[in-house]
Amino acid sequence: AGAGGYSIEGQYAQKKGEYATGVARLWDEKDPPAVIERYMALVKEFNPDGQLRQYPGSPAIANLLMRETDRLRVYELHPTDHRILSSYLEPRANTQVADTDGFAALKGELPPPSKRGAILMDPPYEIKTDYAKVLAALREGLQRFADGVFMIWYPQLQLLESSQLPQRLKAAADAGAKKGWLHVRLTVQQQSNDRGFGMLGSGMFIANPPFTLHDDLQACMPWLVEHLGLYDGANYILERKAA
Repeated sequence: AGAGGYSIEGQYAQKKGEYATGVARLWDEKDPPAVIERYMALVKEFNPDGQLRQYPGSPAIANLLMRETDRLRVYELHPTDHRILSSYLEPRANTQVADTDGFAALKGELPPPSKRGAILMDPPYEIKTDYAKVLAALREGLQRFADGVFMIWYPQLQLLESSQLPQRLKAAADAGAKKGWLHVRLTVQQQSNDRGFGMLGSGMFIANPPFTLHDDLQACMPWLVEHLGLYDGANYILERKAA
């Protein structure tokens, strides 16, 4: 889950500078597509002084979107990140932050008592076994909760494991998802031998996607290519398959 939020003014963020070609480009846009406008409203809610100083991670966004009847379970093994995340989230009712492996914990959470739920998996992929763990978690998760919404983020890297993951996720969803799947990928950076294994973009795979998601993405992905692309060949992929 990470720490929940990240300082853009910190030494690490300033050194990497990734925010400058990402969220910073969207901060002052006046007429983005509706989905992007809603997303940026959440980012701005996370920065109440009106300056882009903090970037909300997925736990923070989930917290901003939660209703009183919703339950949130997040998992983070890193001690420092777990402590920060706990201090931010756990004062809220129906929220638990566990210092355990989310992949191992997932089976005990499914199916949720309400029989409705969304699961986000976004490991760092710093070790290649993360790719296999994500795939195994999707397969087992669909066996336990076949109509749950499973969202998997992955980095687009010049690595075999990264390029093969979407097809493997599609096969898993074909076998177990009741409502099909959706795959979207945004490529902003050109492949280069000089860049080593740096990110070219990123993708999301969703099993049992909400029925409006494809149209929402179709409306905003060309805009994101235009505003975030770093070379003339920047592009996106948007594909889906019904059950």
